[in-house]
Amino acid sequence: MKIVVTGGLGFIGSHTVVELQNIGHDVVIIDNCSNSSQEVLKGISAITGKTPQFEKFDLREKSKVQDFFKRQQDIKGVIHFAASKAVGESVQKPLLYYENNLGTLVYILQELSQMEEASFIFSSSCTVYGQADELPITENAPVKPAESPYGNTKQIGEEIIRDTCRVHPNVKSVALRYFNPIGSHSSAEIGELPLGVPANLVPFITQTGAGLREELSVFGNDYPTNDGTAVRDYIHVVDLAKAHVVALERLLKGNNKSNYEVFNVGTGTGSSVLEVIRSFEKVSGKELNYKIVDRREGDITAAYADTTKANEDLGWKSKSTLDEAMASAWKWEQKIRNL
Repeated sequence: MKIVVTGGLGFIGSHTVVELQNIGHDVVIIDNCSNSSQEVLKGISAITGKTPQFEKFDLREKSKVQDFFKRQQDIKGVIHFAASKAVGESVQKPLLYYENNLGTLVYILQELSQMEEASFIFSSSCTVYGQADELPITENAPVKPAESPYGNTKQIGEEIIRDTCRVHPNVKSVALRYFNPIGSHSSAEIGELPLGVPANLVPFITQTGAGLREELSVFGNDYPTNDGTAVRDYIHVVDLAKAHVVALERLLKGNNKSNYEVFNVGTGTGSSVLEVIRSFEKVSGKELNYKIVDRREGDITAAYADTTKANEDLGWKSKSTLDEAMASAWKWEQKIRNL
């Protein structure tokens, strides 16, 4: 079947394209390359033996979105990754995030609502929970006022999809609220490659280990956690990519319980920033240069998932350990830096 993956050259998107092609889907990638590179297509092709169709344009241009769906008549599903994703940047540039993360979503749903039947997977986030009252976090946890404009776009995005599905039963949707994706494909053909200074922890760790960064900043060591640093649920990106494929298959086969469903996707285990650093040092044999600095605006203390619903309803479960994910991330970093 023909599946559209927006942001398909990005970190999670590219790994999901690989998993889709591995089970025989024809994939069309839309990406404006604002935080990715067309070189990723070579990595996807090297892994799967097939190069996906690629269209480079900005989804904020409504006329181009409309033209795309007019030309691609046999689309069966869309997995929507394309969005700005840095919490800190969203605090500084809220209007950019609202335009890029919500306007594009509306344009896509407008096209899908006109189709006879459409399956839609939304890249949501655990940020919708804010600082949850109870850990691990279930899908029934209250959605709290967002800590950042980024988190707010995910909350509003889910509301837009839910309201759309309510009046358009032909649109079947799943929102995947995932936690912190890390690692790379075992082949090291694709991985996380942010443009400029990384906004996420693990690529900053690996770049520091590779000598590209002088030191890693650990934002706060006065949180009420075991070692004072913030705790997150770090999931291997390949496990996460497979969750998207399983969710899509659920919709395509009509196994969904309603036409709008929500699932947490994580490991169910929280790891502190210092634990992630120690894991990297263990798998790389390198001592990492880091320092403790002030907390970062918009960050919460701890978040990790209760994945029971995804385990039972999707038949999906994460498989890789933190050490395995960190080892794959380091393997990728070594390859792209020729170390």
